[in-house]
Amino acid sequence: MKHFINIRDIPSKDLKKIVLDAKKRKSRRKNLNILDTDKDSPLKGKLLIQMFEKSSLRTRLSFYIAIKQLSGEALTLRTDELHLSRGRESLEDTAKIISTFGNAFMLRTDSEKKLEEFKKFMTIPIINGLSPSSHPSQVLSDIFTIEEIKKKPISKLQICWIGDANNNVINSLIEASVKFSFKLNIASPKKYLPNENLLKWAKSNNKKIKIVQNCIKAAKGSDVVFTDKVISMNDKVNKVKKLKEFNNFKVTSKVMSYAKKDAIFLHCLPRGSEVSDEVFLSKQSKVWQQALNRIYVQKSILLYCFEKLR
Repeated sequence: MKHFINIRDIPSKDLKKIVLDAKKRKSRRKNLNILDTDKDSPLKGKLLIQMFEKSSLRTRLSFYIAIKQLSGEALTLRTDELHLSRGRESLEDTAKIISTFGNAFMLRTDSEKKLEEFKKFMTIPIINGLSPSSHPSQVLSDIFTIEEIKKKPISKLQICWIGDANNNVINSLIEASVKFSFKLNIASPKKYLPNENLLKWAKSNNKKIKIVQNCIKAAKGSDVVFTDKVISMNDKVNKVKKLKEFNNFKVTSKVMSYAKKDAIFLHCLPRGSEVSDEVFLSKQSKVWQQALNRIYVQKSILLYCFEKLR
């Protein structure tokens, strides 16, 4: 079995294998309905147990549909219904019970420590469905979407990130820039730059990362423009003040005009004021395709964890 916790910890060849498998599986489903199973039924009889400590829409839907298409089943646990959340049962015992009943565990958590503790005590694969510092399944799916649309390896493209550069999505994107060797421009206020240790590691392995405080400089010549919500889930900040600090870091038509003519816009959703409606609803915006593609990559992540990638 293999865990899927952070992009940084997974070999490049395995990450690329996941993306390639997702492409193959999607191509075989052209005439199938959403809950029709893949012909090879690779995870028949397997149970994925999901637990969400934070709100979720796309991650919840995509993992549920992913395991179904692989002929497995999914069970979602609500933390407020568990003894663990009320202090009546230890995390160790909870992990062992989940390992006894399920074949894989997907956790969306507000604690890195909890993610590591579950990993320590589990005897089944654990998948990080989002943690405070990482969102690996989202970013790997985004790479799939980019290569699908651009029809070339992401290593040949320039990626641009505009907005808060100290959150879980950009952390995983920075890790991916090393593993997939692509050029990454980041535009963010100085107060919200990436984690120093992460950036030091990334720059020592990828010389193609550039950080600026100007959206136009970052977007210039880019193939893809990313952004994310300025106010993240459970963000304990002065929201009015933070939004004001990002007034000059909004993806607008003007910013997109400095990217390549065929540049695309991506957003992991939900959205806020960080992107104009004009861009979000434009032909350059591929957010719905981006969201749907999470199903195909989650499938290949599950197969990776079960060591069933071909």
